[in-house]
Amino acid sequence: MLELIGKKIGMSHVFKGDGNLVPLTMIQLYENVVLDISINQDKDFDNLLLAFEKAEEGKKISKSLSGVFLKKSLPVFKKIHGSKVQKNFQFKVGESVTIESFLKEGSKVCVEGVTVGKGFAGVMKRWNFRGLEASHGVSVSHRSHGSTGQRQDPGKVFKGKKMAGHMGVEKVTIKNLEVVFLDKERSVLALKGAVPGNAGGDVVLKITKTF
Repeated sequence: MLELIGKKIGMSHVFKGDGNLVPLTMIQLYENVVLDISINQDKDFDNLLLAFEKAEEGKKISKSLSGVFLKKSLPVFKKIHGSKVQKNFQFKVGESVTIESFLKEGSKVCVEGVTVGKGFAGVMKRWNFRGLEASHGVSVSHRSHGSTGQRQDPGKVFKGKKMAGHMGVEKVTIKNLEVVFLDKERSVLALKGAVPGNAGGDVVLKITKTF
């Protein structure tokens, strides 16, 4: 599965011929450059390293990271991402992976992103609990989760109990999003539906099928 890195620009919409509105998420693909390809003799896939988001001149980059690019005689990039690809990958070290090489209008992709952080949330917001009664002696605990454990046996709170806590900032993958249109010059694609994360955040495009 080839994984490319892009930036979520924001959301828009388009009207179909029948008048229905289609929500769109705009994603701009970074300049993805092949950094390394590891050939696996005993497996049915190879390992691919992609570098993305080229570093500006004078930008402070750690020596350990910049040294990787110096060995390959490549310009310095900010981040590296690895993925598994099928055998006989058509690109070589140093080549840029373009968006039109693997996607076209109508293609389906999976998108992984980090959800928006919502801070500390109660159980009604976090887990959709209905809360306690609004009468019959319930006092100042209408939005609480109620009891959390059992009696003396087993005498503990089971692991995974749904309680109040930190909400958001989790990796979420949305599957089978349709590519509505491509802008090859700007490396921008529009996906039908929503993608997790804030505008300006990085997302991973997981391409399972190519044309």
